[in-house]
Amino acid sequence: MTTRTDARPHNPLLVGLAVTLVAFNLRPALTSVGPLLTQIVAETGCSATTATALTTLPVLCLGIGGAFGPPAIRRLGVDAGILAGLVAVLAGLLLRGLGGLPALFAGAALSGLGIGLSGVLLPALVKRDFSRRAGRATGLYTMALCIGAGAAAGLTVPLEHWLGQGWAAALAFWALPALIAVVAWIPFARPRPAAAAVPSARPTLRLWQEPLAWQVAGFMGLQSSLAYIQFGWLPAMLQGRGLDPVEAGYLTALSAFAQAPGALVVPTLAAGASDQRGWIVGSLFVTVSVFAALGFGPARGMLPAAIVQGFALGGCFGLGLTVIVLRARDAASAGALSAMAQGFGYTLASLGPFGFGLAHEISGGWGLPTLLFASVALGAALCGLGAGRNQHVGQAPRGP
Repeated sequence: MTTRTDARPHNPLLVGLAVTLVAFNLRPALTSVGPLLTQIVAETGCSATTATALTTLPVLCLGIGGAFGPPAIRRLGVDAGILAGLVAVLAGLLLRGLGGLPALFAGAALSGLGIGLSGVLLPALVKRDFSRRAGRATGLYTMALCIGAGAAAGLTVPLEHWLGQGWAAALAFWALPALIAVVAWIPFARPRPAAAAVPSARPTLRLWQEPLAWQVAGFMGLQSSLAYIQFGWLPAMLQGRGLDPVEAGYLTALSAFAQAPGALVVPTLAAGASDQRGWIVGSLFVTVSVFAALGFGPARGMLPAAIVQGFALGGCFGLGLTVIVLRARDAASAGALSAMAQGFGYTLASLGPFGFGLAHEISGGWGLPTLLFASVALGAALCGLGAGRNQHVGQAPRGP
């Protein structure tokens, strides 16, 4: 029997609220740039390739940051590791406020590293503290994450107008909620010995040799790629259809906000099912269909399309995190699987925004990029058919 040495000063409800606040701050660094991308390109004179790199870099850094998950668990524990990642997010957001492309790229990289680290550790915390309510707990913090994404997507352009200090000040504003989250999480961030970091530690899971672990990582990465394509390029695609930057930002924000109920409802229902394959394929099909409607459908259908697309995409993201928890036996394996799935997955996901931007630059339109979007979703569905099966890593495969 393992004795827990990480007694908390507050009850699980307060822990859950603090986790929700942390999650809110794990997307503004990614979604606040897209609505200002056209303005940043115009003011800095950077090329389309540079703009594509700007949308790709933070997602690539998410994967790199995720690789630090297991060492952080061993040296700091889950709770202090989350704080370390959140502090990096805060520092990166402040750095963007200095203005100029070097600070913008450096801030994007630092924030991406912090988001990757904190994001990898949250599933391990859920498995440890909320294992009997994994689907609901994952859905709640994923919902908060989507609300943060939507707030940054919808409010950054109005903030730029209100502050009157240019795009750098508007981007730096998102350091304020990050600072609040850091302060709120400090009481829970008690470093713990490596042996007590997670109960029932099994340190040498050979995840990199397990097909199921690769399927979970592939699904996590490819469905995430769809989200980062939307965060980085949907505003530009909508502006290409004639919307002004504020309208495009609001519609992108509406889609991001609609992810919140999808991220809560779909994982909660899917976690109670015998397996999650049907939920995965259905959510991906709706995501692709409605993304195409946003790019090429009638203008009067944009509003409902943005809502439906956001709900489905939020469901996909919630399922990506949920299968990490469900395919793991305990908090130790959840942390290891989370590090692999999000570390490798986000590195893979970074290719999505880059490829989408490159396809747009080559074709000069949105047809080829949308076809790429659909191809990424097909790959996610194929991985999801494996990841959604009812089995655990380290367990002999069952029949279909």
